[in-house]
Amino acid sequence: MNIVEWSSLGFRERQEVTARATAAAGPEVTASVTRTMAAVEAEGDAAVLAATARFDGVDLDTLAVSPQQVQDAVRRLTPELRGAITEAAGRIRTFHAAGAVPDYAVETAPGVRCERVMRPIERVGLYVPAGSAPLPSTALMLGVPAQLAGCPHIVLITPPDPSGQADDAVLAAAAECGITEIFLGGGAQAIAALAYGTETVPACDKIFGPGNAWVTEAKRQVSTAEGGPGIDLPAGPSEVVVIADSGADPEFVAADLLSQAEHGPDSQVLLLTDDRPLAEAVVEQVETQVEQLPRAEIARKALASSRVVRTATLDEAFEVSNAYAPEHLILALRDAHARLADVRRAGSVFLGDWAPETLGDYCSGTNHVLPTAGAARYTGGVNVASFQVAMTVQTVTEQGLQAAGPCAVELSEAEHLHAHQRAVTRRLDRAARPPGDGGRP
Repeated sequence: MNIVEWSSLGFRERQEVTARATAAAGPEVTASVTRTMAAVEAEGDAAVLAATARFDGVDLDTLAVSPQQVQDAVRRLTPELRGAITEAAGRIRTFHAAGAVPDYAVETAPGVRCERVMRPIERVGLYVPAGSAPLPSTALMLGVPAQLAGCPHIVLITPPDPSGQADDAVLAAAAECGITEIFLGGGAQAIAALAYGTETVPACDKIFGPGNAWVTEAKRQVSTAEGGPGIDLPAGPSEVVVIADSGADPEFVAADLLSQAEHGPDSQVLLLTDDRPLAEAVVEQVETQVEQLPRAEIARKALASSRVVRTATLDEAFEVSNAYAPEHLILALRDAHARLADVRRAGSVFLGDWAPETLGDYCSGTNHVLPTAGAARYTGGVNVASFQVAMTVQTVTEQGLQAAGPCAVELSEAEHLHAHQRAVTRRLDRAARPPGDGGRP
């Protein structure tokens, strides 16, 4: 990682320094996903099984995971891992339950009562990756809020391992969330199965979960198709920004950068600091620590497109971070909580030296399915409301119509929508008649 002096860069150079390692899917990915989606839509299970054999090298007899397989998987886990899954689920449940959006009602005029009521999405599809590493934590991050939202049908799909089985910890996490509809499948073919449905996999109303370029492109395609499902958010390659001052611990900062770099070669990590000696110490620590990692080769590839940026001030560092809108933001600052007010765009923020991003990935309670690629400019991470739809309701009495109706009459006249207008004026006319005159109710 090279140290870049922000003040010495021009406009275009600054854009290049903060450019993500990956942009939109290339034509090859788009074309490949389109073919896979069309095959699954036309051929169902057969196409998913064929794609699994082709891409994962596994010949499956069925896509379904049986209840017995789930029970066996849970029994195979160590007591420590079973306990960690339960412990993490408890914290995630506590945090998300507190943030659930309540119904509310308000009288906007005498006799006009307006409400918003939340309803669970009928059937949600959870994609849990298991490419270079299985992610039981993702099953918890998606399964817990779906369960809290009260979704009647929660469908989970996850890639098989080389033996044709789902990862034991992923199945245990699903069981912790009460999920019983579990299937095998990865990549674009899994997203297609959730979107279109097959003989085995039910079609879902909304699809959740992170993934590689093929998964992300598949989610994009199905969400823009007529009648297609909704999706949670753009959840592509992982990224973290660390803003650090001179008092930060270089060992901790380097460890935080590497924790995201090891996700994949297209991950990106950025350090922003106003202190040159701290920047140099972090670079040295990164070079030392990466050699000790089992996934060192993956991390090195991610580091190739990552940067250490020295800004003139910490205020400037916040300006850079807000423009970048990171998925994860760590404030390794002496006054971290006070500087939270300067954060305008980030998926999840970690304050101080003792808050590693890893806790957010697993068990602090917040969700790790977060916006990437700058999407934190306009959306946040997954929560209970992500699994619900909000319906508005209005109750209007005769008095309420007389109070609010004239307003609607004026506005509909301005828009030349006279059928709209007469739906109100006919009622106003009826209300003006004496009781018993003209069949007034």
